[in-house]
Amino acid sequence: MADGATKPLAGLSLAVLLSSLGTSIANVALPELALAFDAAFREVQWIVLAYLLAITTLIVGAGRLGDIVGRRRLLLAGIAAFAAGSALCAAAPSLWFLVAARAVQGLGAAIMMALAMAMVGGAVPKERTGRAMGLLATMSAAGTALGPSLGGLLIAWTGWPAIFVVNLPLAALAFVFVRALPADPQMPAGERPAFDVAGALLLAATLGAFAFAMTAGTYGPALLAVAAAGLVLFVRVETKSASPLVRLSMFADPGLGTGLATSALVMTVMMTTLIVGPFYLVRTLGLDAGTAGLVMAVGPVVTALAGVPAGRMADRFGARRMTVAGLAGVAAGALALSEIPAMFGVAGYVAALVATTASYAQFQTANNAAVMAGAAADRRGVVSGLLNLSRNLGLVAGASAMGTVFAFASGAADIATAGPEAVAAGMRVAFEVAAVLVAAALAIVLAAKPPSPSRRPGAR
Repeated sequence: MADGATKPLAGLSLAVLLSSLGTSIANVALPELALAFDAAFREVQWIVLAYLLAITTLIVGAGRLGDIVGRRRLLLAGIAAFAAGSALCAAAPSLWFLVAARAVQGLGAAIMMALAMAMVGGAVPKERTGRAMGLLATMSAAGTALGPSLGGLLIAWTGWPAIFVVNLPLAALAFVFVRALPADPQMPAGERPAFDVAGALLLAATLGAFAFAMTAGTYGPALLAVAAAGLVLFVRVETKSASPLVRLSMFADPGLGTGLATSALVMTVMMTTLIVGPFYLVRTLGLDAGTAGLVMAVGPVVTALAGVPAGRMADRFGARRMTVAGLAGVAAGALALSEIPAMFGVAGYVAALVATTASYAQFQTANNAAVMAGAAADRRGVVSGLLNLSRNLGLVAGASAMGTVFAFASGAADIATAGPEAVAAGMRVAFEVAAVLVAAALAIVLAAKPPSPSRRPGAR
Protein backbone atom coordinates (compact mmCIF):
# COMPACT_ATOMS: atom_id res chain seq x y z
CA MET A 1 0.00 0.00 0.00
CA ALA A 2 1.10 3.56 -0.58
CA ASP A 3 2.70 5.28 2.39
CA GLY A 4 -0.09 7.85 2.55
CA ALA A 5 -2.64 5.06 2.93
CA THR A 6 -0.82 3.19 5.70
CA LYS A 7 -2.24 4.98 8.75
CA PRO A 8 -5.82 5.33 7.45
CA LEU A 9 -5.91 1.69 6.36
CA ALA A 10 -4.45 0.63 9.71
CA GLY A 11 -7.26 2.52 11.43
CA LEU A 12 -9.94 0.86 9.30
CA SER A 13 -8.31 -2.54 9.88
CA LEU A 14 -8.27 -2.05 13.65
CA ALA A 15 -11.93 -1.02 13.57
CA VAL A 16 -12.80 -4.30 11.83
CA LEU A 17 -10.56 -6.29 14.21
CA LEU A 18 -12.25 -4.76 17.26
CA SER A 19 -15.77 -5.48 16.05
CA SER A 20 -15.00 -9.14 15.25
CA LEU A 21 -13.01 -9.56 18.47
CA GLY A 22 -16.03 -8.27 20.38
CA THR A 23 -18.11 -11.04 18.81
CA SER A 24 -15.84 -13.96 19.68
CA ILE A 25 -13.98 -13.02 22.87
CA ALA A 26 -17.05 -12.97 25.15
CA ASN A 27 -18.15 -16.53 24.33
CA VAL A 28 -15.28 -18.11 26.22
CA ALA A 29 -16.13 -16.07 29.32
CA LEU A 30 -19.75 -17.26 29.63
CA PRO A 31 -19.05 -20.01 32.23
CA GLU A 32 -16.99 -17.56 34.32
CA LEU A 33 -19.66 -14.87 34.05
CA ALA A 34 -22.40 -17.31 35.03
CA LEU A 35 -20.48 -17.98 38.26
CA ALA A 36 -19.60 -14.33 38.85
CA PHE A 37 -23.22 -13.17 38.61
CA ASP A 38 -24.85 -16.39 39.87
CA ALA A 39 -26.87 -16.59 36.65
CA ALA A 40 -28.29 -19.39 34.53
CA PHE A 41 -26.85 -20.15 31.11
CA ARG A 42 -29.95 -18.75 29.33
CA GLU A 43 -29.37 -15.46 31.13
CA VAL A 44 -25.66 -15.13 30.37
CA GLN A 45 -26.38 -15.91 26.70
CA TRP A 46 -27.73 -12.37 26.51
CA ILE A 47 -24.17 -11.12 26.87
CA VAL A 48 -23.56 -12.47 23.36
CA LEU A 49 -27.06 -11.86 21.97
CA ALA A 50 -27.19 -8.18 23.00
CA TYR A 51 -24.03 -7.47 21.01
CA LEU A 52 -25.16 -9.38 17.91
CA LEU A 53 -28.68 -7.92 17.96
CA ALA A 54 -27.33 -4.37 18.24
CA ILE A 55 -25.13 -4.90 15.21
CA THR A 56 -27.84 -6.62 13.15
CA THR A 57 -30.53 -4.02 13.84
CA LEU A 58 -28.39 -0.87 13.61
CA ILE A 59 -25.81 -1.51 10.90
CA VAL A 60 -27.81 -0.24 7.91
CA GLY A 61 -28.89 2.89 9.76
CA ALA A 62 -25.30 3.49 10.85
CA GLY A 63 -24.10 3.25 7.26
CA ARG A 64 -26.70 5.72 6.01
CA LEU A 65 -26.06 8.15 8.86
CA GLY A 66 -22.38 8.13 7.90
CA ASP A 67 -23.34 9.04 4.33
CA ILE A 68 -25.22 12.07 5.67
CA VAL A 69 -23.16 13.45 8.57
CA GLY A 70 -19.72 12.33 7.39
CA ARG A 71 -18.17 8.86 7.55
CA ARG A 72 -14.92 9.87 9.24
CA ARG A 73 -16.76 11.83 11.92
CA LEU A 74 -19.21 9.01 12.63
CA LEU A 75 -16.51 6.33 12.57
CA LEU A 76 -14.59 8.23 15.24
CA ALA A 77 -17.80 8.42 17.28
CA GLY A 78 -18.33 4.67 16.76
CA ILE A 79 -14.83 3.87 18.02
CA ALA A 80 -15.46 6.07 21.05
CA ALA A 81 -18.81 4.32 21.72
CA PHE A 82 -17.15 0.91 21.46
CA ALA A 83 -14.45 1.99 23.92
CA ALA A 84 -17.03 3.45 26.33
CA GLY A 85 -19.09 0.26 26.12
CA SER A 86 -15.97 -1.82 26.81
CA ALA A 87 -15.14 0.23 29.89
CA LEU A 88 -18.71 -0.10 31.17
CA CYS A 89 -18.59 -3.87 30.58
CA ALA A 90 -15.39 -4.20 32.59
CA ALA A 91 -16.91 -2.26 35.49
CA ALA A 92 -20.36 -3.93 35.35
CA PRO A 93 -21.78 -4.51 38.85
CA SER A 94 -24.58 -6.82 37.64
CA LEU A 95 -25.45 -9.09 34.76
CA TRP A 96 -28.07 -6.84 33.20
CA PHE A 97 -25.79 -3.81 33.46
CA LEU A 98 -23.26 -5.87 31.52
CA VAL A 99 -25.88 -6.82 28.92
CA ALA A 100 -26.78 -3.13 28.44
CA ALA A 101 -23.11 -2.21 28.14
CA ARG A 102 -22.68 -4.93 25.51
CA ALA A 103 -25.49 -3.29 23.52
CA VAL A 104 -23.49 -0.03 23.62
CA GLN A 105 -20.48 -1.97 22.40
CA GLY A 106 -22.66 -3.39 19.63
CA LEU A 107 -23.70 0.11 18.58
CA GLY A 108 -20.05 1.07 18.20
CA ALA A 109 -19.33 -2.17 16.35
CA ALA A 110 -22.24 -1.58 13.93
CA ILE A 111 -20.78 1.82 13.02
CA MET A 112 -17.26 0.44 12.63
CA MET A 113 -18.37 -2.50 10.49
CA ALA A 114 -20.57 -0.37 8.23
CA LEU A 115 -18.13 2.47 7.68
CA ALA A 116 -14.73 0.75 7.56
CA MET A 117 -15.61 -0.95 4.28
CA ALA A 118 -17.33 2.16 2.94
CA MET A 119 -14.19 4.26 3.52
CA VAL A 120 -11.74 2.00 1.71
CA GLY A 121 -12.32 3.89 -1.55
CA GLY A 122 -11.03 7.09 0.03
CA ALA A 123 -8.07 5.42 1.73
CA VAL A 124 -6.39 3.55 -1.15
CA PRO A 125 -6.02 3.93 -4.94
CA LYS A 126 -8.77 2.29 -6.98
CA GLU A 127 -6.44 -0.36 -8.42
CA ARG A 128 -5.64 -1.58 -4.89
CA THR A 129 -9.22 -1.85 -3.64
CA GLY A 130 -9.16 -5.65 -3.75
CA ARG A 131 -6.05 -5.86 -1.57
CA ALA A 132 -7.55 -3.45 0.95
CA MET A 133 -10.75 -5.49 1.07
CA GLY A 134 -8.63 -8.60 1.53
CA LEU A 135 -6.85 -6.96 4.46
CA LEU A 136 -10.18 -6.12 6.11
CA ALA A 137 -11.32 -9.72 5.60
CA THR A 138 -8.06 -10.89 7.15
CA MET A 139 -8.54 -8.66 10.20
CA SER A 140 -12.15 -9.84 10.61
CA ALA A 141 -11.06 -13.49 10.53
CA ALA A 142 -8.10 -12.76 12.81
CA GLY A 143 -10.42 -11.23 15.40
CA THR A 144 -12.71 -14.25 15.22
CA ALA A 145 -9.79 -16.67 15.58
CA LEU A 146 -7.98 -14.67 18.27
CA GLY A 147 -11.00 -14.09 20.52
CA PRO A 148 -11.34 -17.48 22.25
CA SER A 149 -7.61 -18.01 22.86
CA LEU A 150 -6.90 -14.43 23.96
CA GLY A 151 -10.02 -14.38 26.11
CA GLY A 152 -9.06 -17.63 27.82
CA LEU A 153 -5.57 -16.34 28.63
CA LEU A 154 -6.83 -13.01 29.98
CA ILE A 155 -9.45 -14.68 32.18
CA ALA A 156 -6.84 -17.09 33.56
CA TRP A 157 -4.39 -14.28 34.31
CA THR A 158 -6.56 -11.46 35.67
CA GLY A 159 -10.26 -12.37 35.50
CA TRP A 160 -13.16 -11.68 33.13
CA PRO A 161 -13.03 -7.83 33.14
CA ALA A 162 -9.74 -8.06 31.21
CA ILE A 163 -11.51 -9.30 28.06
CA PHE A 164 -13.16 -5.86 27.83
CA VAL A 165 -10.24 -3.76 29.09
CA VAL A 166 -8.03 -5.13 26.28
CA ASN A 167 -10.19 -3.23 23.79
CA LEU A 168 -9.28 0.17 25.20
CA PRO A 169 -5.69 0.56 23.93
CA LEU A 170 -6.66 -0.93 20.56
CA ALA A 171 -9.58 1.51 20.27
CA ALA A 172 -7.31 4.43 21.17
CA LEU A 173 -4.87 3.40 18.44
CA ALA A 174 -7.69 3.02 15.91
CA PHE A 175 -8.98 6.48 16.85
CA VAL A 176 -5.57 8.06 16.21
CA PHE A 177 -5.14 6.30 12.87
CA VAL A 178 -8.66 7.08 11.61
CA ARG A 179 -8.03 10.75 12.31
CA ALA A 180 -5.39 10.54 9.55
CA LEU A 181 -8.17 10.03 7.00
CA PRO A 182 -9.16 13.09 4.96
CA ALA A 183 -11.75 15.28 6.64
CA ASP A 184 -15.36 14.79 5.57
CA PRO A 185 -16.40 17.12 2.74
CA GLN A 186 -18.46 20.04 3.95
CA MET A 187 -22.03 20.02 2.68
CA PRO A 188 -24.19 23.15 2.90
CA ALA A 189 -26.86 22.69 5.56
CA GLY A 190 -29.65 23.21 3.05
CA GLU A 191 -28.35 20.45 0.78
CA ARG A 192 -27.81 17.79 3.46
CA PRO A 193 -30.50 15.08 3.21
CA ALA A 194 -32.52 14.27 6.29
CA PHE A 195 -31.98 11.02 8.13
CA ASP A 196 -34.94 8.66 7.74
CA VAL A 197 -35.73 8.05 11.41
CA ALA A 198 -39.00 6.22 10.75
CA GLY A 199 -37.34 3.91 8.23
CA ALA A 200 -34.41 3.21 10.55
CA LEU A 201 -36.69 2.32 13.48
CA LEU A 202 -38.92 0.11 11.31
CA LEU A 203 -35.96 -1.74 9.83
CA ALA A 204 -34.41 -2.26 13.27
CA ALA A 205 -37.69 -3.65 14.64
CA THR A 206 -38.14 -5.91 11.60
CA LEU A 207 -34.62 -7.30 11.81
CA GLY A 208 -34.96 -7.77 15.55
CA ALA A 209 -38.17 -9.76 15.08
CA PHE A 210 -36.50 -11.93 12.42
CA ALA A 211 -33.45 -12.59 14.59
CA PHE A 212 -35.59 -13.56 17.58
CA ALA A 213 -37.78 -15.75 15.36
CA MET A 214 -34.77 -17.92 14.51
CA THR A 215 -34.33 -18.94 18.16
CA ALA A 216 -37.80 -18.47 19.67
CA GLY A 217 -39.12 -22.01 19.31
CA THR A 218 -42.92 -22.03 19.42
CA TYR A 219 -43.06 -18.24 19.10
CA GLY A 220 -40.97 -18.35 15.93
CA PRO A 221 -43.84 -18.34 13.38
CA ALA A 222 -45.55 -15.40 15.12
CA LEU A 223 -42.31 -13.40 15.13
CA LEU A 224 -41.71 -14.24 11.48
CA ALA A 225 -45.19 -12.86 10.73
CA VAL A 226 -44.26 -9.68 12.63
CA ALA A 227 -41.04 -9.44 10.63
CA ALA A 228 -42.91 -9.91 7.34
CA ALA A 229 -45.45 -7.22 8.29
CA GLY A 230 -42.61 -4.93 9.31
CA LEU A 231 -40.89 -5.46 5.97
CA VAL A 232 -44.06 -4.55 4.06
CA LEU A 233 -44.52 -1.42 6.17
CA PHE A 234 -40.83 -0.52 5.74
CA VAL A 235 -41.15 -0.73 1.93
CA ARG A 236 -44.22 1.56 2.02
CA VAL A 237 -42.44 4.10 4.21
CA GLU A 238 -39.32 4.08 2.04
CA THR A 239 -41.39 4.53 -1.12
CA LYS A 240 -42.95 7.71 0.27
CA SER A 241 -39.87 9.13 2.03
CA ALA A 242 -38.13 12.13 0.45
CA SER A 243 -34.79 10.89 1.82
CA PRO A 244 -35.20 7.13 2.35
CA LEU A 245 -32.86 5.06 4.47
CA VAL A 246 -32.66 2.52 1.62
CA ARG A 247 -33.53 3.76 -1.83
CA LEU A 248 -35.47 0.81 -3.28
CA SER A 249 -34.31 1.63 -6.82
CA MET A 250 -30.86 0.51 -5.70
CA PHE A 251 -31.99 -3.09 -6.02
CA ALA A 252 -32.67 -2.65 -9.73
CA ASP A 253 -28.91 -2.86 -10.16
CA PRO A 254 -28.09 -6.56 -10.67
CA GLY A 255 -24.65 -6.19 -9.08
CA LEU A 256 -26.02 -5.15 -5.69
CA GLY A 257 -28.83 -7.69 -5.54
CA THR A 258 -26.50 -10.48 -6.65
CA GLY A 259 -23.83 -9.50 -4.13
CA LEU A 260 -26.26 -9.40 -1.21
CA ALA A 261 -28.03 -12.65 -2.11
CA THR A 262 -24.84 -14.64 -2.62
CA SER A 263 -23.30 -13.22 0.56
CA ALA A 264 -26.30 -14.38 2.60
CA LEU A 265 -26.27 -17.85 1.02
CA VAL A 266 -22.54 -18.38 1.51
CA MET A 267 -22.64 -17.23 5.13
CA THR A 268 -25.50 -19.66 5.76
CA VAL A 269 -23.18 -22.39 4.51
CA MET A 270 -20.15 -21.21 6.48
CA MET A 271 -22.24 -21.25 9.65
CA THR A 272 -22.76 -24.96 8.99
CA THR A 273 -19.08 -25.60 9.70
CA LEU A 274 -19.48 -23.91 13.09
CA ILE A 275 -22.72 -25.66 14.00
CA VAL A 276 -22.09 -29.18 12.69
CA GLY A 277 -18.30 -29.40 13.02
CA PRO A 278 -18.02 -29.62 16.82
CA PHE A 279 -20.57 -32.46 17.04
CA TYR A 280 -18.87 -34.48 14.31
CA LEU A 281 -15.36 -33.98 15.69
CA VAL A 282 -16.31 -34.94 19.24
CA ARG A 283 -19.06 -37.54 18.84
CA THR A 284 -18.01 -39.26 15.61
CA LEU A 285 -14.25 -38.79 15.44
CA GLY A 286 -13.82 -39.05 19.22
CA LEU A 287 -11.75 -35.87 19.81
CA ASP A 288 -11.74 -34.15 23.17
CA ALA A 289 -13.14 -30.61 23.36
CA GLY A 290 -9.69 -28.97 23.36
CA THR A 291 -8.47 -30.80 20.27
CA ALA A 292 -11.79 -30.18 18.50
CA GLY A 293 -11.38 -26.47 19.25
CA LEU A 294 -7.93 -26.45 17.64
CA VAL A 295 -9.32 -28.17 14.53
CA MET A 296 -12.18 -25.66 14.37
CA ALA A 297 -9.67 -22.78 14.59
CA VAL A 298 -8.16 -23.90 11.27
CA GLY A 299 -11.04 -22.23 9.41
CA PRO A 300 -10.58 -18.65 10.71
CA VAL A 301 -6.78 -18.98 10.47
CA VAL A 302 -6.97 -20.01 6.81
CA THR A 303 -9.40 -17.18 6.09
CA ALA A 304 -7.03 -14.71 7.74
CA LEU A 305 -4.03 -15.96 5.77
CA ALA A 306 -5.93 -16.06 2.47
CA GLY A 307 -7.49 -12.59 2.68
CA VAL A 308 -4.70 -10.43 1.25
CA PRO A 309 -3.67 -12.90 -1.51
CA ALA A 310 -7.36 -13.14 -2.44
CA GLY A 311 -7.50 -9.37 -2.74
CA ARG A 312 -4.48 -9.31 -5.03
CA MET A 313 -6.09 -11.93 -7.26
CA ALA A 314 -9.30 -9.89 -7.41
CA ASP A 315 -7.29 -6.82 -8.46
CA ARG A 316 -5.40 -8.80 -11.10
CA PHE A 317 -8.07 -11.05 -12.61
CA GLY A 318 -11.24 -9.11 -11.87
CA ALA A 319 -13.72 -9.30 -8.99
CA ARG A 320 -16.46 -11.11 -10.94
CA ARG A 321 -14.14 -13.86 -12.18
CA MET A 322 -12.73 -14.46 -8.70
CA THR A 323 -16.23 -14.40 -7.18
CA VAL A 324 -17.17 -17.28 -9.48
CA ALA A 325 -13.95 -19.13 -8.65
CA GLY A 326 -14.54 -18.67 -4.92
CA LEU A 327 -18.11 -19.95 -5.11
CA ALA A 328 -17.04 -23.00 -7.12
CA GLY A 329 -14.40 -23.72 -4.50
CA VAL A 330 -16.86 -23.38 -1.58
CA ALA A 331 -19.29 -25.76 -3.31
CA ALA A 332 -16.52 -28.30 -3.89
CA GLY A 333 -15.37 -27.89 -0.29
CA ALA A 334 -18.89 -28.49 1.06
CA LEU A 335 -19.15 -31.68 -0.98
CA ALA A 336 -15.73 -32.73 0.31
CA LEU A 337 -16.87 -32.14 3.90
CA SER A 338 -19.87 -34.39 3.27
CA GLU A 339 -17.72 -37.34 2.12
CA ILE A 340 -13.97 -37.12 2.77
CA PRO A 341 -13.94 -37.09 6.63
CA ALA A 342 -15.74 -40.45 6.63
CA MET A 343 -12.84 -41.90 4.64
CA PHE A 344 -9.81 -40.12 6.13
CA GLY A 345 -10.91 -39.01 9.60
CA VAL A 346 -9.47 -35.81 11.09
CA ALA A 347 -6.99 -35.32 8.24
CA GLY A 348 -9.82 -35.48 5.72
CA TYR A 349 -11.90 -33.03 7.73
CA VAL A 350 -9.03 -30.54 7.99
CA ALA A 351 -8.21 -30.80 4.28
CA ALA A 352 -11.83 -30.21 3.27
CA LEU A 353 -12.17 -27.35 5.78
CA VAL A 354 -9.03 -25.66 4.41
CA ALA A 355 -10.37 -25.88 0.85
CA THR A 356 -13.75 -24.48 1.91
CA THR A 357 -12.45 -21.56 3.96
CA ALA A 358 -9.73 -20.54 1.48
CA SER A 359 -12.38 -20.43 -1.25
CA TYR A 360 -14.68 -18.50 1.08
CA ALA A 361 -11.96 -15.88 1.59
CA GLN A 362 -11.64 -15.56 -2.19
CA PHE A 363 -15.40 -15.15 -2.62
CA GLN A 364 -15.85 -12.69 0.24
CA THR A 365 -13.01 -10.42 -0.83
CA ALA A 366 -14.01 -10.36 -4.49
CA ASN A 367 -17.73 -9.97 -3.77
CA ASN A 368 -17.15 -7.12 -1.32
CA ALA A 369 -14.85 -5.36 -3.79
CA ALA A 370 -17.38 -5.72 -6.62
CA VAL A 371 -20.34 -4.45 -4.59
CA MET A 372 -18.47 -1.48 -3.12
CA ALA A 373 -16.90 -0.56 -6.48
CA GLY A 374 -20.42 -0.19 -7.89
CA ALA A 375 -21.77 1.91 -5.00
CA ALA A 376 -22.55 5.56 -5.63
CA ALA A 377 -20.30 7.89 -3.60
CA ASP A 378 -23.19 9.25 -1.52
CA ARG A 379 -24.49 5.76 -0.69
CA ARG A 380 -21.36 3.79 0.15
CA GLY A 381 -22.20 3.73 3.83
CA VAL A 382 -25.68 2.26 3.40
CA VAL A 383 -24.45 -0.21 0.75
CA SER A 384 -21.70 -1.37 3.13
CA GLY A 385 -24.32 -1.67 5.87
CA LEU A 386 -26.52 -3.81 3.62
CA LEU A 387 -23.58 -6.02 2.69
CA ASN A 388 -22.68 -6.59 6.34
CA LEU A 389 -26.35 -7.14 7.16
CA SER A 390 -26.64 -9.86 4.51
CA ARG A 391 -23.70 -11.67 6.13
CA ASN A 392 -25.25 -11.40 9.60
CA LEU A 393 -28.64 -12.63 8.40
CA GLY A 394 -26.91 -15.54 6.70
CA LEU A 395 -25.25 -16.44 9.99
CA VAL A 396 -28.54 -16.22 11.87
CA ALA A 397 -30.41 -18.28 9.26
CA GLY A 398 -27.56 -20.78 9.08
CA ALA A 399 -27.55 -21.35 12.81
CA SER A 400 -31.28 -22.11 12.72
CA ALA A 401 -31.99 -23.70 9.33
CA MET A 402 -28.79 -25.72 8.89
CA GLY A 403 -28.91 -26.80 12.51
CA THR A 404 -32.43 -28.09 11.88
CA VAL A 405 -31.30 -29.94 8.73
CA PHE A 406 -28.44 -31.52 10.67
CA ALA A 407 -30.65 -32.64 13.55
CA PHE A 408 -33.41 -33.96 11.27
CA ALA A 409 -31.00 -35.86 9.00
CA SER A 410 -29.36 -37.55 11.99
CA GLY A 411 -32.64 -39.23 12.88
CA ALA A 412 -31.83 -38.81 16.58
CA ALA A 413 -34.31 -37.58 19.15
CA ASP A 414 -31.63 -35.31 20.65
CA ILE A 415 -28.54 -34.44 18.64
CA ALA A 416 -26.60 -33.73 21.84
CA THR A 417 -26.77 -37.41 22.78
CA ALA A 418 -26.82 -38.91 19.26
CA GLY A 419 -24.49 -41.78 18.44
CA PRO A 420 -21.47 -41.51 16.08
CA GLU A 421 -23.31 -42.97 13.07
CA ALA A 422 -26.30 -40.66 13.50
CA VAL A 423 -24.07 -37.57 13.75
CA ALA A 424 -22.13 -38.69 10.67
CA ALA A 425 -25.37 -39.14 8.71
CA GLY A 426 -26.59 -35.72 9.77
CA MET A 427 -23.31 -34.09 8.78
CA ARG A 428 -23.31 -35.73 5.36
CA VAL A 429 -26.80 -34.45 4.51
CA ALA A 430 -26.15 -31.00 6.01
CA PHE A 431 -23.12 -30.41 3.79
CA GLU A 432 -24.88 -31.83 0.74
CA VAL A 433 -27.59 -29.23 1.31
CA ALA A 434 -24.86 -26.63 1.84
CA ALA A 435 -23.33 -27.52 -1.53
CA VAL A 436 -26.74 -27.05 -3.19
CA LEU A 437 -27.07 -23.59 -1.61
CA VAL A 438 -23.65 -22.53 -2.92
CA ALA A 439 -24.53 -23.93 -6.35
CA ALA A 440 -27.62 -21.69 -6.26
CA ALA A 441 -25.40 -18.71 -5.39
CA LEU A 442 -23.12 -19.59 -8.30
CA ALA A 443 -26.11 -19.79 -10.65
CA ILE A 444 -27.25 -16.34 -9.49
CA VAL A 445 -23.84 -14.83 -10.28
CA LEU A 446 -23.57 -16.50 -13.68
CA ALA A 447 -27.12 -15.44 -14.62
CA ALA A 448 -26.56 -11.81 -13.62
CA LYS A 449 -25.19 -9.35 -16.14
CA PRO A 450 -21.82 -7.78 -15.24
CA PRO A 451 -22.48 -4.42 -13.53
CA SER A 452 -22.36 -1.42 -15.84
CA PRO A 453 -20.35 1.64 -14.70
CA SER A 454 -23.36 3.78 -15.56
CA ARG A 455 -25.61 1.81 -13.20
CA ARG A 456 -24.35 2.23 -9.67
CA PRO A 457 -26.24 1.12 -6.55
CA GLY A 458 -27.91 4.17 -5.09
CA ALA A 459 -27.42 6.36 -8.14
CA ARG A 460 -30.17 8.82 -8.68
